[in-house]
Amino acid sequence: MLLIRFLIITVCVLWLIRTLARIFLPMLFQSMVNKATQQHNQPYQQQPPRQAEGKVKVDFVPPGPKNTIPDNEGDFVDYEEVK
Repeated sequence: MLLIRFLIITVCVLWLIRTLARIFLPMLFQSMVNKATQQHNQPYQQQPPRQAEGKVKVDFVPPGPKNTIPDNEGDFVDYEEVK
């Protein structure tokens, strides 16, 4: 008797979840699509100011390496290609 009661309750709960999902999931997805469409159609809020053509502004120059060849690589020997 306990097994039959458990099965009936389980079937009812699963049916209820399925019915609610059929009702609410399309509304949820539609609201997500509407929100994404609104964000896509809005112009960008903060655009950087346009600079005059031909002018270059450098904000940050990373420090360059002082030694381009690591110590563990050994010595580098210049050579000329012979043809």
